[in-house]
Amino acid sequence: MIPAALATATALGGAGALAGCALPYRVRIPVVGVLTAGVGVAGGAAGVAALGGSRWAEGFPGLLPLAGAYLTVDALAGLFMAVAGAVVAAVAVYGIGYASGHGPHGLGSRTAQAVLPVFALTLVLVPAAASVSTFLVLWELMALASLLLVLAEHRERASVRLAGIWYAVMTHLGLALLLAGFALFAAQTGGETFAVLRAGAHTVSPTVRGLVFVLVASAFASKAGAVPLHAWLPRAHPEAPSPVSALMSAAMVNLGVYGLVRTGLDLLGGGPAWWWLGLMAVGGLSAVYGILQAAMASDLKRLLAYSTSENMGLVQIGVGASGLFAAYGDRPLAALALAAALLHVVNHAAFKALLFCAAGSVLRATGLRDLDRLGGLRVRMPATAGLFALAALGAVALPPGNGFISEWLLLQSLIHGLAVPGVAVAVVLPLSVALIALSAGIAAAAFVKALGVGFFARPRSEQAAAAKESPVLMLAGMGLLAGLCAALALVPGLLGDGLDRSVTATGLPGSGAVSGGELKVRLTDISASLSPLWLVAALTVALMLAAGLPRLYGHRRRRKDARLWDCGGGAPTPRMAYTATSFAEPLQRVFDDVVAPEQDVDVTPVRESAYLVERVRFQHRMPDRIEHRLYEPVLRALAGAGQAARRLAGGSVHLYLGYGFAGLVVLLLILAVGW
Repeated sequence: MIPAALATATALGGAGALAGCALPYRVRIPVVGVLTAGVGVAGGAAGVAALGGSRWAEGFPGLLPLAGAYLTVDALAGLFMAVAGAVVAAVAVYGIGYASGHGPHGLGSRTAQAVLPVFALTLVLVPAAASVSTFLVLWELMALASLLLVLAEHRERASVRLAGIWYAVMTHLGLALLLAGFALFAAQTGGETFAVLRAGAHTVSPTVRGLVFVLVASAFASKAGAVPLHAWLPRAHPEAPSPVSALMSAAMVNLGVYGLVRTGLDLLGGGPAWWWLGLMAVGGLSAVYGILQAAMASDLKRLLAYSTSENMGLVQIGVGASGLFAAYGDRPLAALALAAALLHVVNHAAFKALLFCAAGSVLRATGLRDLDRLGGLRVRMPATAGLFALAALGAVALPPGNGFISEWLLLQSLIHGLAVPGVAVAVVLPLSVALIALSAGIAAAAFVKALGVGFFARPRSEQAAAAKESPVLMLAGMGLLAGLCAALALVPGLLGDGLDRSVTATGLPGSGAVSGGELKVRLTDISASLSPLWLVAALTVALMLAAGLPRLYGHRRRRKDARLWDCGGGAPTPRMAYTATSFAEPLQRVFDDVVAPEQDVDVTPVRESAYLVERVRFQHRMPDRIEHRLYEPVLRALAGAGQAARRLAGGSVHLYLGYGFAGLVVLLLILAVGW
């Protein structure tokens, strides 16, 4: 089943790339969309088979020069393949309708349509890589394909080109870190296949193992959008076409988590507590900082991009807690924390793909991403508004949203972990619980702002007032994702055995956390359970009572309709309502020292008198403070070094020969010292 499915996915991906290059515009979008959806279905089928207990391994010695190619699909790889496949299939259907409305440019161009199925194929194949060479080739192919898709609309906006530069630099720095870490690991173990690395990890010195973990974890955390290596994410995701944003945010960032789990827990076999304390610190910082920036953002897609950093931060807290518990010898708790992290990966993929697709529908209908200029979309785009609300419910981790289930399980693992002895555990776990609670509260504010201002408020622009509902194919793709969100929220037990097999693939025992449509925590002397179905039923009854009782009471005391006194002010206008910026202002004041907003008021007086005002101009910016304090000084230093280096190129041949001679001497000295 698995080899046939992967062969089918590869064939469909290749056919899709050829169709994107050769077919004319009107034909290539539906054909490429169908073939890309087929890649997702085939890859998802391979992942589901692995989650069901199947395992497959195969080597292709002649496929890559010198090293060959090796593929292995176990339950852990299968989980990420199934998630990527499901997202690719739904987004591909959505993308047919989306690209058809943009003409033969942007996502509808030959380049983008040829690259899209290749990108989808790499999302499925990266988890199957079983050697360093295979993994790095597929990883780089995924990065290059996604870069070309991010740049699909570079002719329309200069910001796309800038985002592409940031993404290219950050992703290739990550590749350099991966190459250094895996090369060091392979050199110490005497082989590059994952089986050899796994078997020889115990022979590597603790110092080298720690260095390998830091190198590869930094690269994988960057791909997952972890702060402070997140700078590419809020730039690339908003500027990419919306189907590409959905694939990147719901599938590609997950592979950073996969790399952390596969390398840290499986290949290296775990490690000392400081590894995982550092990962939890990065995860906590990403969760709070990411959702805080999302709450401040008025760009809808930028808000969703920062929300991705937040959710990946929560996943990293779970992975770090799993490694920490394993380091202290409590393997059942380690399995529980890892199960929570993997379940949140699945849930986040479902609701974030739906959120980006809904945002893409808004952008396609209005041409706007600025929440301050949107509004009134609930009436004009009711299906999109309902689907966005369903996904937002999952993002804020409130029942009955699907994000609630995994965050509840994560909190259970952290709270029960307080029984593990150790000062570090006693300090870090309560702090982690507090950070998760804080991020959940801010997430509620961020998505209430997005939903309330963007969909329920009055329209603030002609484009929003003239918006129309999305085409059927776009709604169909979003409907598939909505069905996945509902299934994960109501019947998480569908993942039960597969989730356990994914955890045990890392060497940890099964947690039994999910089964029978309920979430069950079964550890020594601990028992807790939660039934999403009963929870939804209770909430439904409560809402019916809340809506029905006032109506029953109103039959006894009927009120008279009367026009309220408005002080002569007339009917309210959109200018009187909250904007996204004003809605976030109270939260901004609380975290003013963290977000450091920039405001400028320019008052222009009339010529005749300085006491009479002709115009007042107000500007408000919310820059990324980490980018401002960390990246901009580095960029200025590099620019200064580049300017200074120009003096070395004086045009003298004798000078250039001297440079070469000096370089040769330095190289010989290094070799002499090495011998």
